[in-house]
Amino acid sequence: MSDNVLSVVPSDPRWQPDRATGQRVAELVKSLTLVDGDGGWCEVDWHDDVALVDCGGNLERISCPSCGRQLDDEWWRDLLEERHTSGSGLADLAVVVPCCGTVTTLDALQYDWPVAFARFEIAVWNPSRTSGPGDGRLDDASTAAVERALGHPIRQVRAHY
Repeated sequence: MSDNVLSVVPSDPRWQPDRATGQRVAELVKSLTLVDGDGGWCEVDWHDDVALVDCGGNLERISCPSCGRQLDDEWWRDLLEERHTSGSGLADLAVVVPCCGTVTTLDALQYDWPVAFARFEIAVWNPSRTSGPGDGRLDDASTAAVERALGHPIRQVRAHY
């Protein structure tokens, strides 16, 4: 069986709410996405370091934000692996893209479907209702409500595993 996951994260990869705010916002996100008895569930994570919030099998391409060229998936995966094995992790998101040599950040690359980098994540597994544009994300009004409750802008990542 496959799973769909809607992750809600702060737009700033390093920002985290306090525990009480994070739990309160998770309850709001759950109320917007899950129906009791539907089999879905919600997880809330405070990461010590910046973590990748991927989109699973939805990732189609990664492009350079400067020149627009498609980046090689293997280059990206090797870069992430190298940072993890070196012990530096994702503390530094800076990267030089191979296509045009532009200095940018991993979170500024253009991902189709979106991914994010975050130290705080609300992950809703198998959401049964979303109010968004048909792609499983929250609509504008729900997004604004979550941002107000969190006190910070958000990004949404829709994953399929």
